[in-house]
Amino acid sequence: MENLERFFLKSDLIPAVVVEEKTSEVLMLAYMNRESLKKTLETGYTWFYSRSRQELWNKGATSGHLQKVLSITADCDDDTLLVKVIQTGAACHTGSHSCFFKPLWNAKEEQ
Repeated sequence: MENLERFFLKSDLIPAVVVEEKTSEVLMLAYMNRESLKKTLETGYTWFYSRSRQELWNKGATSGHLQKVLSITADCDDDTLLVKVIQTGAACHTGSHSCFFKPLWNAKEEQ
């Protein structure tokens, strides 16, 4: 947990891309601040900072759809995190397994 400050040199919030370890599916994108990153490291479960509610939230605390953290990797610039998890239930508040389920464009459909 030493030197976490390097992740917050550009902003007080850092994007965290959450990926299911078993399938490599991107489940969601959320933001972490210093406190939520520390809580994630301390507890082994994901904690994020809600930009709309301006408070910390533990993913799955009310729904039971927890994310057990297996690894956290920083990108080359230390300004984005990749969080690999074991997902229990749906990751999305809509009930979808992943938050990424709304097709916008697909090159395969153009051919």
